[in-house]
Amino acid sequence: MDLKLEMIVLPVSDIDRTKAFYEAVGFRLDVDYTPSDDFRAVHFTPPGSECSIIFGEGMTSTAPGTIQSLYLIVTDIEEAHAELTGRGVEVSEVFHDAGGLFHGHEAGGVVHHGAGQERLAGPHPDRASYGSYLTFSDPDGNGWVLQEVTQRLPGR
Repeated sequence: MDLKLEMIVLPVSDIDRTKAFYEAVGFRLDVDYTPSDDFRAVHFTPPGSECSIIFGEGMTSTAPGTIQSLYLIVTDIEEAHAELTGRGVEVSEVFHDAGGLFHGHEAGGVVHHGAGQERLAGPHPDRASYGSYLTFSDPDGNGWVLQEVTQRLPGR
């Protein structure tokens, strides 16, 4: 049985402000649907992704800005940094994890520490796949991590 992650619901406080933000980031607007005064669904897909985000009125009771560490994979972290800043998106500097490339690998993935913990400036010194990151947040504080992956781990 295949189980494919299709959509992530983001809690937001201002639908139109958030819509403008994700348009600026470069996500594709798929749907902006308002069938009634108490329901609006805005659906975006990141370029190249099969998983989408959705937000709006009547979508979730979760507090705005509480979704963190949504990973987007890129093949060139410095190019992604330049493109996002060129689009006016406020992003962190590129960084790598002081704990080494395989920090967190025992948990089933190659991940960085939480915000501000053990980060070193610049891409991974060897530009190792899974080793370089940058972060940004939407206007409510929902947090994204861009990770450079140039060669996938076996089985991925």
